[in-house]
Amino acid sequence: MDVFDSAESVTAKQVARILLVEDEVDVRESIKLQLEEEGHQVVDTESGSDALALTESARFDIVLTDVMIPDINGIELVQRIMQLPNHPVTVVMTGHGSVEMAVKAIKAGAFDFLSKPFSMDVLSATVASALRVKCLQDENVELKKTVKGQFSLGKLISSSQVMQEVFQLIDCVADTDSTVLILGESGTGKELIAQTIHHHSTRHRGSLIPVNCGAIPEALLESELFGHEKGAFTGAVASRVGRFELATGGTIFLDEIGDLSPPLQVKLLRVLQERTFERVGGTRTYKSDARVIAATNQDLETLVAAKQFREDLFYRLNVVPVLVPPLRQRVEDIPLLLQHFMTMFNDRRKAELTGVAEDAMSLLCDYPWPGNVRELGNIVERIAILKRRGLIVPEDLPEKIRRLPSSHLPTMPAAIPVAGMDLSRTVEEFENRLILEALERTNWVKSKAARLLQINRTTLIEKLKKKSLAEVVAQRAAPSEDLADV
Repeated sequence: MDVFDSAESVTAKQVARILLVEDEVDVRESIKLQLEEEGHQVVDTESGSDALALTESARFDIVLTDVMIPDINGIELVQRIMQLPNHPVTVVMTGHGSVEMAVKAIKAGAFDFLSKPFSMDVLSATVASALRVKCLQDENVELKKTVKGQFSLGKLISSSQVMQEVFQLIDCVADTDSTVLILGESGTGKELIAQTIHHHSTRHRGSLIPVNCGAIPEALLESELFGHEKGAFTGAVASRVGRFELATGGTIFLDEIGDLSPPLQVKLLRVLQERTFERVGGTRTYKSDARVIAATNQDLETLVAAKQFREDLFYRLNVVPVLVPPLRQRVEDIPLLLQHFMTMFNDRRKAELTGVAEDAMSLLCDYPWPGNVRELGNIVERIAILKRRGLIVPEDLPEKIRRLPSSHLPTMPAAIPVAGMDLSRTVEEFENRLILEALERTNWVKSKAARLLQINRTTLIEKLKKKSLAEVVAQRAAPSEDLADV
């Protein structure tokens, strides 16, 4: 059922499909007239049951309902509307305004509460705000579809070209038994990539056995990997199967492989070369039928050059290298990941996060993410716990994201690029970086910053008036009398 003449005519963000529920004829007609004059499409009814039937059969952006209506009261109507998929945003009106009634409406899921009588300006502003929220909700629905569609591989989510290339590589290597080396910074999702490779492989019916080589003491790691026989060492009261045996027919995932000690590097090299090993304290040789996937956040080639990692082991592991880019190099993935984490933590933490405000999204996209995807997930989880519901706004974000350090500013290139460079722009960016660093180190006191830079205070003031620098200062400077004339 479509109660509107044209779906195309109400696609713009400024125009909404509105269901008006009001039993007082004069009030209903005046509100409808005002909203229609603003270009909105309005369907009106005086009955709660009719309103519920309409929301179940037609798509509305906003439901504007009185509390005291026939059949179903407004609070109950809001509760039932909130159970609908992709439900409209609700605004409750009442002539019996009270804090208690407002709290009930908001708890039921209403976006806002209007006490009668209210001006048409207040009505228009409230509807405009409600429509902005609805647009964000609709964007999130589309993002969910995207996350489940062509931009995902297993539990991996991305829309960036660089990650799509990683997906293609994973797809190619999954069905083989080749050893895979996953390289990337902490928090980029290396273990998730290992899981995806395993679950898309012919070994998916076998176990994926993870071992964190950096988290297990060296004295215990050999036994953990290869098992031990009874009496092999003090405390070995029984024989124990190691991780390589547990992974028979499946995959063993050796995380933080760069932390492996030289003696264990030799033992692992033998497994990769000969596919055999012995338990600690034993003489029997066991065959290994486990695919090996390794991962590290270290530069193994540098470790090889420093004689800290065996060159022959490196080449055995580096059969198919998979380089996972950091989040700062795939900023376009942040909206998808945010939607994924909001959905996850809404469920886990019983929260109702509805989206991310534009200014908050800009801050999140500008942040360099040293902790990568793991850090992003942790931030969303914290917001889900503390905020519980609504839009994520800048105030919900950590201070370090709201005020980026000067290390995030452009840096001087180590060499002139092959394609050349804009000398004036590069020098200006580098100068801006030094000025901002000096201001931060002196608590934004210009006289002290000027002394640190060994220039006159008036020279510093003139430099701060440049548009490229003034905009950054305006966003980041703490209030200060000394900075008041910037």
